[in-house]
Amino acid sequence: MKNLTLLSMAVLLSSTALASAETLRWARAGDALTLDPHAQNEGPTNALAHQMSEPLVMRDMAGTMVPALATEWAPSSDDPNVWVFKLRSGVTFHDGAAFDSEDAKFSLERAMSENSDHKALLASVTEIRAPDAMTVEIVTDGPNPIMPNNLTNIMMMDKGWAEANNAVKVQDVEGGEDTFAAKNVNGTGAYKLVSREPDVKTVMAINENYWGKDEFAMDVTEIVYTPIQNAATRVAALLSGEVDFIQDVPVQDLARVSGTDGLDVRTTPQNRVIFFGMNSGDADLTTDNVDGKNPFADVRVRQAMNMAINRDAIKQVVMRGQSEPAGMIAPPFVNGWDADMDASSKTDLDAAKALMSEAGYSDGFSITLNCPNDRYINDEAICQAAVGMYAQIGVKVNLDAQPKAQHFPLINTLATDFYMLGWGVPTYDSEYIFNFLVHSRDDKYGAWNGTRFGDAELDAKIKGLASETDLDKRNAMISEIWEVVQSEALYVPIHHQVLNWGMTSRVDTVVAADDTAQFKYFKMK
Repeated sequence: MKNLTLLSMAVLLSSTALASAETLRWARAGDALTLDPHAQNEGPTNALAHQMSEPLVMRDMAGTMVPALATEWAPSSDDPNVWVFKLRSGVTFHDGAAFDSEDAKFSLERAMSENSDHKALLASVTEIRAPDAMTVEIVTDGPNPIMPNNLTNIMMMDKGWAEANNAVKVQDVEGGEDTFAAKNVNGTGAYKLVSREPDVKTVMAINENYWGKDEFAMDVTEIVYTPIQNAATRVAALLSGEVDFIQDVPVQDLARVSGTDGLDVRTTPQNRVIFFGMNSGDADLTTDNVDGKNPFADVRVRQAMNMAINRDAIKQVVMRGQSEPAGMIAPPFVNGWDADMDASSKTDLDAAKALMSEAGYSDGFSITLNCPNDRYINDEAICQAAVGMYAQIGVKVNLDAQPKAQHFPLINTLATDFYMLGWGVPTYDSEYIFNFLVHSRDDKYGAWNGTRFGDAELDAKIKGLASETDLDKRNAMISEIWEVVQSEALYVPIHHQVLNWGMTSRVDTVVAADDTAQFKYFKMK
């Protein structure tokens, strides 16, 4: 009897330990491109960073801006060009070092540096100041009405750790550089890095000293993140119980997953639009068959490329109804989005052919379309559908689909003439789109503008948004910029994505419109 009692107690203690330690096995199509928090402004990269590192302000799972490492913020009462952020006290990095204003100053300045993919968010900043240990001041060139919105994905780093590990400079991803910060993390976040095998597995464990352990659910104590590019394999892993949560249930498998006992599919419109970009700025293209000319330099060709896409067919056949056709490269969540503009792209093959003929391309031309195959929902399948649609107006498209790690550098280094890109807007404001996708490329702006389009007058208007505090006037400026973007047909909008998260029914969470799962919010039933 005594042995039975001891055995029963051991079983009880074991089951209690299991109940209190929740491992969440997470999968999605592609991995983070790096662990350096300032090197790549890309969705899955930011999403992984949010588990281990934190910004001054963040968005919760419902999209509301909430305090993170800053507890309050406001324009200075003495100078409208200064934003003052009061920092959270008692915060430590994973190695135990205290977080203070010198770390915040260092991190923001690092995010403004040459290799940072976040620098356009801080383009209006002229100085970062740390007047005391718990205060950081951001000085801008004119009053910036939305500066806090720009900070939600800019992570704070430990200055001492960066200096000790030769990680002061941001990793040059496009240049192929590998750094200590690319594979190690010392953040303030809810989870600590345990191990990292890029494109294979990343393991994170709960940060027992996390400042927010009493403010968030913190039911998930370990995260095992496994990128699984193949859609069928990813779904099979969820169905078999090998993983607990996948962020990208393929549209063709929604019914199968939702119909399986113990599994749920949860859906929401995503703050993201999918589109094609065209090199309209170079005198000649590299991947076409037209010598000495650039077909995309003619706005009539760009308009024809837009008219040739049958967005309703893509929605019904490729996306199984899980998308919303787009006519502008802004999601409906965003300030400046316009319903009429978003409904403006209509399929008209006759008009497209007429425009091609007027532009001197009645026989069409050939061009390479670069497409990712592990980043967006059915990305390669959308590109395959577009190949057939463009053939109807005489444009022979040669599809080159690659993993995002190879695809994105083509855009960043201007090595593609025609490409797919998706864009989410964490600031919920059109300025973010203009800074990255419309402004001419320079040392601060246009990091993802692969079109080579540039207009000095338009650039001045875009920069002016950062210091216009009259919101009615600012919105009028935004509308004027969108009119140019639309009339120039800089991009071919395809659709707004719909998010479908698949998970074990034990997981209790809402679906975040920005597709960033913050596991500290997750509750486990």
